[in-house]
Amino acid sequence: MNDLSRAAARLKATWMEVGEESEAQRIDNFLLRTLKGVPKSHVYRVLRSGEVRVNSGRVKPDYRLRAGDRIRLPPIRVSDKKPAARPHEFPIVHEDASILVLDKPAGVAVHGGSGVSFGVIESLRASRPQAKVLELAHRLDRDTSGLLIVAKRRAALVELHRMLRDGEVEKVYLALVKGDYKGPPEIRASLHKYVTGSGERRVAVAERGVSAVTRVKVLKRSAGLSLLEVRLMTGRTHQIRVHLAHVGHPVLGDEKYGGGDAKRLLLHAAKLAFRHPLTGEPMRLESPAPAEMKAFLR
Repeated sequence: MNDLSRAAARLKATWMEVGEESEAQRIDNFLLRTLKGVPKSHVYRVLRSGEVRVNSGRVKPDYRLRAGDRIRLPPIRVSDKKPAARPHEFPIVHEDASILVLDKPAGVAVHGGSGVSFGVIESLRASRPQAKVLELAHRLDRDTSGLLIVAKRRAALVELHRMLRDGEVEKVYLALVKGDYKGPPEIRASLHKYVTGSGERRVAVAERGVSAVTRVKVLKRSAGLSLLEVRLMTGRTHQIRVHLAHVGHPVLGDEKYGGGDAKRLLLHAAKLAFRHPLTGEPMRLESPAPAEMKAFLR
């Protein structure tokens, strides 16, 4: 038996019991957070192969955990070389016992992956090690700034996900685009995700894609640019950027979809309106326009 075989033999399967703080979480997300240092591809491989068991049975990656579930983890060697996220707090727009809404700066990913070791959520967890639950309720592109909801309780996360699916969260963006906007007030165009030959993730308008609806209102036109108020009626990857480029007005600074070079992508999540997921209280939150957009408004 070689050294590698002997090391593998020493590793044993372990069992974990799911606590209330992980109620309703997908098992793939639970494992990705629990097994720090294990490649994402390996986590999905052991899930699909049946090496991970819940209550002695096989489960799919989208299985939602229940408090008291017993999870069998196969022998997995965890790398201790993965860099740890540095504690960092972000500007908080609202916080209570169940949720917090922060103002994400442009250029910061919301979570690790795709070449990024860690993002907003990992840094937030590192700065609040006592928090049992800190989970993203939705996403923002790395280069998009603005309002981002984080759940602090599992029940709040589950309800926020339902509200987002059912269109009960109003999301309003500001976008500075090329040209004197002549597009329609409502863009309806199905979107299809694909990966380029170089491995870059892209989205394109395509009939075989998923339906997507974006509403547009012109706030100001000047110097060959237009400032738009954009409302997402569906929440697809890169939806605003692709829809606006499709009608001939790409977001300024969007190199991926024709917006040209700029200091940053001029797309900002400016407003959120929804009912609190646990109390039902109406909430309307705003983030001021970034400096580059304020300069245009002046």
